[in-house]
Amino acid sequence: MTIRRATKEDAEKAAILIRFAIKEIAETLTGETKEEKILADLGDFFRSSGNRMSYENTLVYEQDGQVAGLIIAYHGKDAVALDEPIAERLRRKKNDPSINIDKEAEMEDFYLDTISVDPDFRGKGIGTSLIHQMEAFGVEKGYPSVSLIVEDVNPDAGRLYKRLGYKKTKMIRVSDGEFAYMVKELEKTPV
Repeated sequence: MTIRRATKEDAEKAAILIRFAIKEIAETLTGETKEEKILADLGDFFRSSGNRMSYENTLVYEQDGQVAGLIIAYHGKDAVALDEPIAERLRRKKNDPSINIDKEAEMEDFYLDTISVDPDFRGKGIGTSLIHQMEAFGVEKGYPSVSLIVEDVNPDAGRLYKRLGYKKTKMIRVSDGEFAYMVKELEKTPV
């Protein structure tokens, strides 16, 4: 078992894991409805730099030479800039200059955008390990809090996040869905 920084070479598996985690949000972000096109666009975003789904913002959990899970995170203050390449691609694709990406992350939070574990590797603590690794990174960077969103239709994930210390602070709307915005205060490391 290894948790490592993602590389561009992880794109094919990452696209599948991202799609699995974000469901219809993937359709909104890619402007596509056909699975092969959605996965192709997610892979393109993952291989590219400077966007929310980039390998640059991703850690992968590797087990027996396979990517078993991933986590994508970035600071909320960077969210608008990271969403702009995605929005611009959608504007060109749909020929609609008014397209924008729904706001997910608050400016002050270190945001866990996507957490996904391959179904063949579930129940082994992989998601928890990835979350802990990103939280440690947040502490190292001096971020005061970490946040994420979860759908009410995903009660297992909601229970996991509560167990890990996340608290629901509000409901937000993303891609026509309702999500609980959950926040955890990060502990400062002793000096």
